[in-house]
Amino acid sequence: MKKLFIVALATLFSYTTASAQVIDYDPFFRIGLKAGANLSNIRGNDLSLGSGGSAFDFRDNSNRTVGFVGGIFMRFGRDFYVQPEFLLSQKGGSFSVYRDGVTNEMGNVDLRFTNFDIPVLLGGRFGKVFRINAGPVASLQLSNSGKISDSFNNYTDQEVEAVYDNNVVFGYQMGVGVDLGRFSIDLRYEGNVNDVVNINYGNQTTAAQFGKKNNLFQATLGIAVN
Repeated sequence: MKKLFIVALATLFSYTTASAQVIDYDPFFRIGLKAGANLSNIRGNDLSLGSGGSAFDFRDNSNRTVGFVGGIFMRFGRDFYVQPEFLLSQKGGSFSVYRDGVTNEMGNVDLRFTNFDIPVLLGGRFGKVFRINAGPVASLQLSNSGKISDSFNNYTDQEVEAVYDNNVVFGYQMGVGVDLGRFSIDLRYEGNVNDVVNINYGNQTTAAQFGKKNNLFQATLGIAVN
């Protein structure tokens, strides 16, 4: 029993020491790597078109797309801080296509984007562990699946061009985080200010009719390397 008690005390001491070392890691400047996942969707105005006696409706649905996010973060400050990040981020969503009010297994169109994101967050920390933050984010689109143009061309007789707002989208992020020494966990929500995609067809611009904005939930794990 005595040996068991000594082992228990030693274990508790080791855990307390390790915890103290974790909490004592509190630099003014951090730089590190982070990675995680996006759960995104695209929402906006629906669009109805007629072609060859048929009516085509392009509508939002509730399906979300899972994508990777990862890159570099920096943090300046302790209780109040500024945190810029440089991230490769996969986003997307889907919409449904109805012909004469009916859809089928081919009627869901997935949209996928690979973006270079630059969020700049302002935050506050509580008790050296918990954080809240919010700020703007700029997204430069590097590539897209191209399926949105194909879907319009397949369902209509109009020549369609998908326009992606000059490949730059502005938005905002807000969320909460936890610091455990060099490790950090973040949960965030992201929304857009301008449209992710607009549609041109038949020499007409339907931006007001078919403008789509991205929104997502993001979870990441980071580690400071300094």
